[in-house]
Amino acid sequence: MGTTEKKKLVIIGGGFGGLNLAKKIDKELWNVVIVDRNNYHSFPPLFYQVASSGLEPASISFPLRREIHSRKYHGAQYHFGRVEKIDVAARCVHTQFETIGYDTLVIAAGTTNNFFGIPDLEKRVYTLKSTTEAIRCRNELLDRLERASVCTNPEVRARMLTFVVVGGGPAGVEIAGALGELKRYILKREYPSINPDEMRVILVEGTDALLRAMGPKSSADALTGLRQLLVDVQLGKIMKSYDNRCLMFADGSKIYTDTVIWTAGITGMPFEIEGSDVAPGPGARWVVDKLNRVKGLDNVYAIGDIALMTDDKYPKGHPQVAQVALQMGANLAANLSRPDKEPRPFEYRDKGSMATIGRDRAVVDIGKVHLKGRLAWFAWLVVHLMTLLGMRNRTVVFINWMWSYFTFSAGLRLLFRPDKYPLRHHWAE
Repeated sequence: MGTTEKKKLVIIGGGFGGLNLAKKIDKELWNVVIVDRNNYHSFPPLFYQVASSGLEPASISFPLRREIHSRKYHGAQYHFGRVEKIDVAARCVHTQFETIGYDTLVIAAGTTNNFFGIPDLEKRVYTLKSTTEAIRCRNELLDRLERASVCTNPEVRARMLTFVVVGGGPAGVEIAGALGELKRYILKREYPSINPDEMRVILVEGTDALLRAMGPKSSADALTGLRQLLVDVQLGKIMKSYDNRCLMFADGSKIYTDTVIWTAGITGMPFEIEGSDVAPGPGARWVVDKLNRVKGLDNVYAIGDIALMTDDKYPKGHPQVAQVALQMGANLAANLSRPDKEPRPFEYRDKGSMATIGRDRAVVDIGKVHLKGRLAWFAWLVVHLMTLLGMRNRTVVFINWMWSYFTFSAGLRLLFRPDKYPLRHHWAE
């Protein structure tokens, strides 16, 4: 085994799938290189808590270099950079800083926001697909509250205190619930010059139900929980445009607001491909077979949210959640670590779905079992704590959650903005 020449495995993305693959693959057979534009692993299910000042960004992020320094990753390397082009003919990937060759490539880059072709929407709404986007959203939410507390113009004040969340999936429900808690429990204490009735939290969803990926009981319970938190839930509202602080809908209705939080769609992370005409499939996801091999490309695999594997049970592909990425990473690691054995096709084991609406309000679906309320909330809390990387992060998050649970105050509503100067120059320029 020791005399066998190692092959080079390049993994694009340090998310759930990429890290699980790097951890479990046999490093005596493979030289593993993880490429990511961030030098940390993020925990997407808690982006909304950063955006709502419930957690600090460092609590849901973990340094990639510290992670791969552990024994389980021994032999793996991390390269900082954003992959801009994949040359499948030359078997290399290009970042803005370097070119990295590979024997086998795994695309595990996840997804980004999908704006469905609405002109300039990306420039006007706030999003929750990264830690930096969550920080930006938090700063702007705090900015609106601070400015509204000293504003005397009724029209401007109403616009600043209207927060619209677009999308009724887990991310939309969770951020709307967090804003609802802010309105109901925190506003009168920390912003006494603002009447809670002045603040509007509106969640709009284009279909007739929230949390459509979960069961009808969860959908109904989420709706009830949000309304208890004074969130105005509007179903069957299809967004048409957002311009000049005016949110337009297909039915002709309008909402004037300074703050729109977009959670309505995702699409695969884009890459330029050279040396092949193969392109991603629906949702910019790479079409793969049961072994996660990208169809039409040699020695290229895709796992996680960016992989589209269809079968009779999942005709539109697997749900784009962390469990799929983790299981795909583990299965591919096992196959690549046993080149002389028959590879094992991927089979997804659904461990259930969950979403939180706020303190003591959550929904959980595990098979035919449905939980709601405090029990579901504690189940949600435990699962998310266990999935976080790093004991420090778990401890800090647990303390923050317990403090918030009893005091309704996380103490993190701090408005930090980066300085404009000095101007930044890239070393390669």
